Amino acid sequence: MLDRAARPMVSLVDKYLPDPYIFVLILSLVSIIAAMAFEGHGLLAVLDMWGDGFWNLLTFSMQMLLVLVTGFMLASTPFVRGILNRIAALASTPGQAIVLVTFVALTASWINWGFGLVVGALFAKALARQIRVHYPLLIASAYSGFIVWHGGLAGSIPLVIATEGHFTADMIGVIGTGETIFAFFNLAIIVALFIVVPLANRMMLPKEEDSTYVDPAVLDDEPDTSISIQRPADHLENSRTLAWLAGFSGLAFIFQYFIDGGGLNLNIVNFMFLFLAIILHQTPKRLLDSLHEAVKGGSGIVIQFPFYAGIMGVMTASGLAASISSGFASMATAESLPFWGFISAGLVNIFVPSGGGQWAVQAPVMLPAAQELGASIPRVAMAVAWGDAWTNLLQPFWALPVLAIAGLKAKDIMGYCLMLLIITGVIISVGLTWL
Repeated sequence: MLDRAARPMVSLVDKYLPDPYIFVLILSLVSIIAAMAFEGHGLLAVLDMWGDGFWNLLTFSMQMLLVLVTGFMLASTPFVRGILNRIAALASTPGQAIVLVTFVALTASWINWGFGLVVGALFAKALARQIRVHYPLLIASAYSGFIVWHGGLAGSIPLVIATEGHFTADMIGVIGTGETIFAFFNLAIIVALFIVVPLANRMMLPKEEDSTYVDPAVLDDEPDTSISIQRPADHLENSRTLAWLAGFSGLAFIFQYFIDGGGLNLNIVNFMFLFLAIILHQTPKRLLDSLHEAVKGGSGIVIQFPFYAGIMGVMTASGLAASISSGFASMATAESLPFWGFISAGLVNIFVPSGGGQWAVQAPVMLPAAQELGASIPRVAMAVAWGDAWTNLLQPFWALPVLAIAGLKAKDIMGYCLMLLIITGVIISVGLTWL
C-alpha cells in the first residue's frame, strides 16, 4: 500500500526539510557557487547577477500576495463558505474527502493555476471542518492538483507560442493550442493524472491511529456580521451602498472584459476575487476584518520571492540554466528529446520556478535541438511545460499560498508530494515519449 511506502518519505522530509526560507537561502548559495564553478564567473560578477535580479519579481510577488489575500477574503464570505460546505458535504468518509479535494483542485488548476491554488486550499479547510481526516495529506492533496496547470488552459508556454510575435516566432512560427494543450498526447496525460493522482492520494491515507487531525474550531473563521454604530464614521464603514457601488462597478468591468474577448490570467482572477468579496461581505468593515486575517499568512511570500528572483538572475545571466538544458539535449534523439527536455525543465524549475521565465531560458536551447534532430516542436515545448509543473511537487515556492491558508509548514505536506513526484513523473514521461 502507498501509505506504507509514503511513511519513510514523510519521516525523511519531516526531519530534514528546512523552512522554505532556509531552503531558498541554500538554493541561493548553491546557484552562486555553481555559476562560479561551472560557468567560470568570478564571485563579484555572480553577486552582481544576483543583486540585479533580486527585485525582478516585485510585480509577481504582489500578484501572489493578492492571490492569497483576495482568495481568503472571498472564501470567508458567508455565501462562499456555504457553497464550499455544501460541496464538502458530498464526502462522508476521510477517503472520499481526499479524492474529492484532489479532483476539485485538479479541475480548478487546469482552468487557471492561481484559481486552483486558492480554491484547493480553501475547499480542503471546508472539508476539514466537517470530516475528521488526516490534515497534512488533505492539504497535500489540495496542492497536488497544481501538477496539471501547465498542461491546462492557462499554461504559459503553450499560450506564449500561440501568440503572434512571440520571441521565438522567427524560429518556429505560431503554434496553435490544438497542437499543444488540446493535442492527443497532452489530453491523455491530463486524463491519466485526473485518474491516478486522486487514487494515489487516497492510497496514502494512513490508519486512524497514525493520522493527524485538526480541531475544526481552529479552522472556523466565521466572519463577524454584527453592526455597531458608535460614531458618524461608522455609518460609512458599515455602508452596504458604498460597498455595492464599488463592487458592482468592478463586476461591470469584468463583464465587459470577457465580452471583448479577454481571457483568464492572474490579474483578472485577483480582480474577480476582490470585487466579489467586496459585494459579498456587504460592508467595508467586514471586508477589512477579513483582510486583517488574510494578510497574516503572507509573510513567506513577501520575504522569499525576492530571493528566488535573485536565483533566477544568476541562473539566466551566468548561462547555468542554458548549460543544464544543453547537457540533457546533447544526449537526446528525435524520439527521446521530449523526455530529456522534461527532465531538464524539472531540474531548472527548482532554481527558476517560473514558467515564462524558464521558457525564456530553455527555448533558445531546446528549439534548435528539436529542429536539428527533427523532433516535434510542440511536443518539446510541452515537455518543458510539464517539467516546470512537475517539480513544483518538490519546490515549496508555489506551496506558500496554500500553506498560509491551511496554517501548515512545508515539511507537513512535502513527504506526500515527494511520492506523487515519482508517480506523476512516470506518467508524464510515458505520455511525452510514447503517445
